[in-house]
Amino acid sequence: MEQKGIVYLVGAGPGDAGLLTLRGAELLARADVVIYDALVNPDLLRLAPREAEVIYGGKRAGDHVLTQEQLNELLVAKAREGKCVVRLKGGDPYVFGRGAEEAEELEKAGITFEVVPGISSIVAGPNYAGIPITHREHNSVVTVFTGHENPTKPESSLDYRRIAEMPGTKVIVMGTERIRQIADSLMQHGMAKDTPVGIVRWGTTGRQQSIEGTLSTIGDIAAEKEFTAPAITVIGDVVKLRNKLNWFERRPLFGKRIVVTRTREQASQLSRQLLELGAEVLEIPTIKIVPPDNKQDLMDALLGLGEYDWIVFTSPNGVDAFFDYFFKAFDDLRDIGGVRIAAVGAATAAKLRDLHLKVDLMPDEYVTHKIISAFRNFESIENLRFLLVRAQVANQELPRALEEAGAIIDDVALYKTVPETEDRNGAAARFAEAGADWITFTSSSTVQNFHARFNLPALLKQYPKIKLASIGPETSKALIELGFKPAVQAKEHTIDGLVRALQQHVK
Repeated sequence: MEQKGIVYLVGAGPGDAGLLTLRGAELLARADVVIYDALVNPDLLRLAPREAEVIYGGKRAGDHVLTQEQLNELLVAKAREGKCVVRLKGGDPYVFGRGAEEAEELEKAGITFEVVPGISSIVAGPNYAGIPITHREHNSVVTVFTGHENPTKPESSLDYRRIAEMPGTKVIVMGTERIRQIADSLMQHGMAKDTPVGIVRWGTTGRQQSIEGTLSTIGDIAAEKEFTAPAITVIGDVVKLRNKLNWFERRPLFGKRIVVTRTREQASQLSRQLLELGAEVLEIPTIKIVPPDNKQDLMDALLGLGEYDWIVFTSPNGVDAFFDYFFKAFDDLRDIGGVRIAAVGAATAAKLRDLHLKVDLMPDEYVTHKIISAFRNFESIENLRFLLVRAQVANQELPRALEEAGAIIDDVALYKTVPETEDRNGAAARFAEAGADWITFTSSSTVQNFHARFNLPALLKQYPKIKLASIGPETSKALIELGFKPAVQAKEHTIDGLVRALQQHVK
């Protein structure tokens, strides 16, 4: 039987990836094909399966990768291949988009489709700028119109006289380039020159910018600030509430563009905290985790777990990798036996506690002399057998110091870090084009691989305002070897500690 495809027209929301609906996220997770627009936050693409086909179908004024007709044909063709197609559209598919036209084409072609509403920038953009488009002390009517009509129409269908006479708030979509003419038309038809006006561009994202004026001044202000699309304009007394309600732009890292260099799987923890503090985050993973070249040593260590006195974990990655292999060899966690467990750092310890394992020793810092001191304070380690599980390429200071203290060490590779070169969300391209305020590094391997990809000295020469943030001494050492001292080093060598250090510096 011929496999039947389906197309989901999904509203991707206004820009903040967190505003995607649960239904939208669910559909992305099982998509075979994703076709997304220019105003869709590309970070949403990571919700799609790695094997999904991802197609950019962006359309901005004067810059069409695909025409609307080509997009319609593409949707039909992919569905006829039996694919689950997710068409990601900025905002809501039916609100000043062309979702209805796409749905009509699908219906005409006999393709099954579903439309998933999204949060429109009409309400979300002003919200993030502190402007409620309704307020019972100011208005009970909202008029929404577009400043960018169908260019094939012989004349405008907008009746500025009626729009000017309508009470309440007016919201303009896609009208930034024509704001002077629109304001003049409204004033010519009776609106007061001192009517407040607010414009929000790139609303709900870390790139958000807002300006305020009146009908008589907003044209000059927009020109002076070089305000361009994508933007939403709000006209009315509700704009005056911005000083009280501007919650988003007051966040401590608002306006800062910060690069996250962790692995794709780990990036979300750091990215989420930075986004909640108002930053624009560029996730550019520089490393990915792959199996070690030689698994035999690991297999031997697992079979001989009962011979060890201590297992030492130095990273959350090590915990994940070790127990992935462990549970392939054993059915029961109790097979780990009576070995004691040491974890370097709070994040590593937390991973172990998630498995309901007791952490017997936790040196707070990945600093060799402090780790050795912690063991010596706990007990004599002379002639004790240690299983040190970590990355294939790692600093040899720790095993050497443990051996000098009398321990018997098996230093076993659990995983290997290799360069990540994929740029699925386009963050690397955006970074290369415009730079950033901060680059965060969470391990020496992120430093080394970031440098290999971008040439850190050349990059900092091109963008001298960029500052470097390090999670701890080992990471800082890798930066210093390249000739750079980090502007910030976390006191507590965890993701939380790194975020706190950034906040304190930005203050």
